[in-house]
Amino acid sequence: MASWNRYGSRMREAKMFMLVLLVTVLQPTAVKVSPLIEKVSDHKDFKKLLRTRTNVLVLYTKTATSGDSHLKLLSDVAQTVKGQGTIAWVNCGDSEGRKLCKKVKVDPSSKRGGAELLHYKDGTFHTEYNRPATFKSMVAFLKDPSGPPLWEENPEAKDVVHIETEKDFRKLLKKEERPVLLMFYAPWCGVCKRMQPVFQQAATETKGKYVLAGMNVHPAEFDGLKQEYNVKGYPTFCYFEKGKFLHHYENYGATAKDIADWMKNPQPPQPKTPEVPWSETDSPVFHLTDESFDSFLEEHPAALVMFYAPWCGHCKKMKPEYDEAAEILNKGTDSPGVLAAVDSTVHKAVGDRFKISGFPTLKYFEKGEEKYTLPQLRSQDKIIEFMHNPQAPPPPEQSWEDKPSSVSHLGSEDFREALKKKKHALVMFYAPWCPHCKNSVPHFTTAAELFKEDRKIVYAAVDCTKGQNHELCKQEGVEGYPTFNYYNYGKFVEKYNGDRGEAGFTGFMRSLRGRDQEKVVKRKEEL
Repeated sequence: MASWNRYGSRMREAKMFMLVLLVTVLQPTAVKVSPLIEKVSDHKDFKKLLRTRTNVLVLYTKTATSGDSHLKLLSDVAQTVKGQGTIAWVNCGDSEGRKLCKKVKVDPSSKRGGAELLHYKDGTFHTEYNRPATFKSMVAFLKDPSGPPLWEENPEAKDVVHIETEKDFRKLLKKEERPVLLMFYAPWCGVCKRMQPVFQQAATETKGKYVLAGMNVHPAEFDGLKQEYNVKGYPTFCYFEKGKFLHHYENYGATAKDIADWMKNPQPPQPKTPEVPWSETDSPVFHLTDESFDSFLEEHPAALVMFYAPWCGHCKKMKPEYDEAAEILNKGTDSPGVLAAVDSTVHKAVGDRFKISGFPTLKYFEKGEEKYTLPQLRSQDKIIEFMHNPQAPPPPEQSWEDKPSSVSHLGSEDFREALKKKKHALVMFYAPWCPHCKNSVPHFTTAAELFKEDRKIVYAAVDCTKGQNHELCKQEGVEGYPTFNYYNYGKFVEKYNGDRGEAGFTGFMRSLRGRDQEKVVKRKEEL
């Protein structure tokens, strides 16, 4: 009898062991959540989080496990955006979390997978996260919540091979047997954005025969790669066969058909047709040199002279108007005067003599003497009207640079040195005549005033029409006015594409300062 009791006892123990084992096997393994993800369930704690952090992505889940796939990914994202953004988690399935979700009117049970991602910026709701649930997209979003999606997020770009690292780039060249056309680009570049749909279409049309790839090489980590393939501007297209670079795709047209046709018979870049100098065209304008300038003015008692640079876009725009006005004035027997022009990049002595610092500059001469500088003359009608009745221009507005303000005005000579000393620098590249720049100036100036006591912060401005600043602006990727760049201790970080009002300029800097505070808090917590 005793032996039966012992046998029964062992059987019960074995059944219990099997039951425990079964429960252990069937029970889902809890996802390891990064300590950088803030678990919030109390409404007061939630409000405090939004008050103290400027860039917060919140995951709301129906239950403790319905967000497992998100939490695994977000743990990696949190590590990468540490100090720049915060990730929080609210479980709407437990009693406290349910109250919080009800108060903020979020119901993840109505969403696919029982999870919802919402973003909060500067203390208030900003947007629902509806971009791809991938590491790269989420990191890009948290680094620039208002920025455009990544190129690879566009479904129409599915046939373009998107390269992230130099290692991936080398691997593609080593393994790919088909010819490769690679587009090196920068996310902020306007020409790149216009070329992307064309490149996508070409990739789809040539799929299987060739590989069309894209790579954002703007970050400093790719400087060596850019030097290797002579990438001096964006976009730059490089053609490879069996891993070897053969040609740049250049000056062959900008349609999908042009690219597809060229891929069938790749050729070296076509030489650019040199632009015929204005002075060598059939122009009714008198073109002057350092040597002929004074004698010309002696012969012509009334002359309007345009000082220009061949590269200057506004000079190019004005040339037809100036030519037409000259033609009309030259026809009359009682002409009130003549129109002349000087290429100040060639004939520098005259430009220096009259202190020409921007282009185009128009000066009116009477009996060989300079009488007026006329910034308002741009159209044919205005030029003719002035020549028939020369009048002093309205008094010039005081330049932004000459007005007292907390904006730091920089030039090519002090730009790098000044920015090296500042942790956060928002720089406005502008032209004094630009209407959009004029609209932004008061807001930018007010923002600078608000942060003037903070030695780590500077709002700076560069007049791209002045002296050697044109080259500096070109180097800094300025394609239009105004352009706003953000720098960290002199290193370019990103383009500012936010609101151009006071709220946008100040909000951007507050978010940066908020990131700094987050880093301090995290360090203290780690200690």
